[in-house]
Amino acid sequence: MNTVEKQRLFLVEDDRELASMVSDFLTANGFEVIVEHDGKSALSRIQSESFDVIVLDIGLPGMDGISICRSVRSDYEGPILMLTARGDEIDEVVALEVGADDYMSKPVRPHALLARLRVHLRRSNQLGTDSATTRITIDGLVIDTTNRSVSIDEVSIELTTAEFDLLWLLAQNVGKVIPRDELYQQLHGVKYDGLDRSIDLRVSRLRKKIGDDPVQPQRIKSVRSVGYLLATQS
Repeated sequence: MNTVEKQRLFLVEDDRELASMVSDFLTANGFEVIVEHDGKSALSRIQSESFDVIVLDIGLPGMDGISICRSVRSDYEGPILMLTARGDEIDEVVALEVGADDYMSKPVRPHALLARLRVHLRRSNQLGTDSATTRITIDGLVIDTTNRSVSIDEVSIELTTAEFDLLWLLAQNVGKVIPRDELYQQLHGVKYDGLDRSIDLRVSRLRKKIGDDPVQPQRIKSVRSVGYLLATQS
């Protein structure tokens, strides 16, 4: 009988009761969950073991989640979702700045967490294999899903998984305004609540990385109260 290999999820959370609850829920939904409670031990395991996705709390003993994410981001290619204790906007901004693909505020809602994890893993696994188009070129900007690479005028640009997914989605609809709630739905797998600023923060990060003027952007343009579009220069 054929068996489906479970995806390995690394849960780093020092609240043992919460970790147990989340682990049990995700295990029941098909993941192989590995739990760690200490930051330094978590860093060592990420560097030496293989995980499909990481759920990382910010407040940890030994080494905080921000430092861990910053340390592993250049080598770890899978999605990293960070847990913030208070829904603090500063925590959310910093999480994305150091390379997290997503964040969620505590208290954790298991079904919402599961939905986001599935979306990130599905997009990460299927980009480049479920579409006839695997490469888009727009005014020197080249986006290739076969190796998830981005370059501008032949200069390589390093993006996180979520940044790449957002750019690819915009590129597939070049010249077309995509509403913020549609972007959120496609990237997170849940309806936009009208408050989450992760799309705006990610656009800000993308502009910085591709050298787009944040005051008068030429590539990723904002349409007030609507959404964003990837513009052509010609």
